[in-house]
Amino acid sequence: MPYQFSVTDNKRVRVIVSTDAACEADDPFAIAHALLSPKMDVKAIIAEHFAQPGSMEKSCDAARQVTSLMHSSVPVLHGQVWPRVEGEISEGAHYIIAEARKEDSHPLFVLCMGAMTTMAAALAAAPDIADRLTVVTIGGRSYGKDAWAFREFNWGNDHNAVNHILGETSVPVWQIPISAYGMMRVGLAELQHKVARCGKIGAYLLRQMDEYNQTPSAGWTAGESWSLGDNPSVGVVLHPGCGENRMQNAWLIDAETAYVKELPHRQILVYHTIDSRYVLEDFFSKLSIRFG
Repeated sequence: MPYQFSVTDNKRVRVIVSTDAACEADDPFAIAHALLSPKMDVKAIIAEHFAQPGSMEKSCDAARQVTSLMHSSVPVLHGQVWPRVEGEISEGAHYIIAEARKEDSHPLFVLCMGAMTTMAAALAAAPDIADRLTVVTIGGRSYGKDAWAFREFNWGNDHNAVNHILGETSVPVWQIPISAYGMMRVGLAELQHKVARCGKIGAYLLRQMDEYNQTPSAGWTAGESWSLGDNPSVGVVLHPGCGENRMQNAWLIDAETAYVKELPHRQILVYHTIDSRYVLEDFFSKLSIRFG
């Protein structure tokens, strides 16, 4: 079924999705959300590593599974490999550079749903693109004296890339740390009720999450719930006010993702909360309209 609403051209944006889609089970939901959103002109999906040899290639296969089931022609490109190869510029990094340099009135957002290795490679190779796009990153610890003191996964997979982007470039950054993206809690029963019945893509989304939950890698999960923690990167671009946010000084991080050095002349936008009702219901509704 087509949407019975439209988005005026002056409000549309260009989007590149960078995703470690084979790492956990939430990235495919966020990829689908982006592809379903008429405000977003998704130009490409870039496969990101998750700090394991061959992981970028696995993410590429997983992302292509989503586009295939959604009958999408959006290209899925290879990002940087892991371990890093000094001086290598992947097709994904080249694509970011080329898209950023285009003369286009529609703003460009790069949604980093995993490590920021490919984004950092693009900025290192082409510093001139820093003022031609916005980076939206799912990652980083929360802030304040009560912050959760454990290694945050996404930023921890390449803390050098994070430090390059924050410490050596002026690219606008919207950060969604774990305290915000952790608010995207959803029960598997709700996903069965609202997602799995929505065509082949809906069935796949729940199945791949259930399969992941049966693996040793999912030992940290609660059992019958998940956090769709990558969908906020889509949500804040659809509606930048869908969470409490403020401009604040950026920080460099160490390998354990602890904030170790404040950068008083580098400001980024940090989301401290997310309106999970808005983001989740927007995704569920679009999936149902299109595939239900």
